[in-house]
Amino acid sequence: MGYFQRKREKKAEHKARMAKLTPMRRLWLEWIRPVGTVVITLSVLRSAVADWNDVPTGSMKPTILEGDRIYVNKTAYGLRTPFTLQWLARWATPARSEIVVCFSPKDGTRLVKRVVGVPGDTLEIKGGRVYVNGAPCSYDAIDDAHKQALLEGVDHADIRQVEREKLTDADPHPVMFFTRKGRFAPRDFGPVVVPERSYFLMGDNRDESGDSRSFGFVDENHIVGRSGTVAISVDPGHYYLPRWGRFFKELP
Repeated sequence: MGYFQRKREKKAEHKARMAKLTPMRRLWLEWIRPVGTVVITLSVLRSAVADWNDVPTGSMKPTILEGDRIYVNKTAYGLRTPFTLQWLARWATPARSEIVVCFSPKDGTRLVKRVVGVPGDTLEIKGGRVYVNGAPCSYDAIDDAHKQALLEGVDHADIRQVEREKLTDADPHPVMFFTRKGRFAPRDFGPVVVPERSYFLMGDNRDESGDSRSFGFVDENHIVGRSGTVAISVDPGHYYLPRWGRFFKELP
C-alpha cells in the first residue's frame, strides 16, 4: 500500500469518526481545543518568558520614540510563575543604565524607564546631572551629525540639548534636555538613598519624564523585564507608517 493511499484511508477514517459525533463535540475537537491550546501557550510565554511593549509617550526620547514596540526579556532577572509576580527562581538583578519595563508604584501603569540607582546607592540630581554616591556622572557632547540623527522624529528639536551620559561603570547612553523653559520634571532632587530591593528609575527625556523623582522607588518585584531592542516601529504623526530604520534597532 502506497503512502498516499494510506493517507487517504486515514483521512476517510477520521472523517467517518467525526461524522458520528455531535456538532458541539466536533466544534470542540476541530476548533476550540486546538485554538485554545495555541492561545494559552502564547499567553504563558508572554507572561513568563518574552513579551513586547508599546511605547505611547516620549519620556525615553531620544532613545525610544512614540510608536516603538520594544522587545521585553522577562527571563533577564529570573523566572516567574505565569500571570503572577511570584518568582520561581532569580539569577540576576537590574544594573545601572539598563532599560527596564516596570509597573508604576503610583497607579500600576506599565512604564519603560532606565535604571539610574541600584540598592544602596546615594542618588542626587543637580541641574539635571546625576550624582551617584557623591560622584558626578560623566556627560559628553554629541557631534552635530549624531545629534541630528538622534533628534529625527523628536518634536521641538531646535530647543533640545542632547548629551551622552555615563552612569559610573555602565555603558553610555543619550539623554535629552530642554534648552529653555518648558520643563516640568525637577532638575534638582535628593540626595536619597535607594532602599534594599528597590531601584531609582528615570526617563532619558529628563525634562519631560514622570519617574522616580515623582513616584518614588520601584520595588524589584514590580520590574517586569529588561529591554534592549526595538522590535518594530510606526510613526503616529504620519498615519502610523512603518519606520523601517528602527526595526530591530539595538538600544544603548
